[in-house]
Amino acid sequence: MYKKLLVFATIFILAGIFLKLYQNFDGSKTLNKTASYYAKNGASEVGSTNIVTAIVVTYRGFDTLGEVTILFVAAAIIGFFLKTNAKGTNRIRNLRFSSEIMITASKILMPIMFLIGAYVFVNGHLSPGGGFQGGAIIASGVAFFLLANPTLSVNHKVLSVLESTSGLIFVLLGIAGLIYGGGFLDNRVLPLGKFGTLFSAGIIPLVYSFIGLKVGAELSNIISSLQQIQKEE
Repeated sequence: MYKKLLVFATIFILAGIFLKLYQNFDGSKTLNKTASYYAKNGASEVGSTNIVTAIVVTYRGFDTLGEVTILFVAAAIIGFFLKTNAKGTNRIRNLRFSSEIMITASKILMPIMFLIGAYVFVNGHLSPGGGFQGGAIIASGVAFFLLANPTLSVNHKVLSVLESTSGLIFVLLGIAGLIYGGGFLDNRVLPLGKFGTLFSAGIIPLVYSFIGLKVGAELSNIISSLQQIQKEE
């Protein structure tokens, strides 16, 4: 009885807090000083038609490095615990084979999903998207392939090398911005090119490409590790 009263009291208090916040909320009608600078100078300074890309990859590029690092640490921790849990397990599960439709569809759709993922991160400076979104699409293609072919597996060494190499190049591009540009991940290491074209915005297409490969490899490693656990448990 007391537990139920405590739960209802907590819900009532939280509802009151959120109601007060809602009543006092007044959305900003004008951009603040920082946002105004990004909006006015982003296109000319960065050469990217996607202002979000200009902010994420250049003005706040160091934050993006932190986000990629967090994703790497999360993938490493998940892989470590899955490997620990699987250790010493000798029982092999009898996996049910996928239907012919699923197998055929995976052969057709997986390359298309990879192509779409690459398109998303290569064109991240021109349209909505980028490295994280493109990498997630590529990892979805890997997940689809493993669902259709449960007896197959992904080479973890290849994924690890791809992830490590992409991350290293990403950091080196950032350092190149410090040496040849005006700061970490300054995209003016390369010419800005013609505004609105594929070969524009300096090194942003390269940065997003390697971020996409890194994210795709990390997520694919997690998916593959989960698949191995399903085989053994």
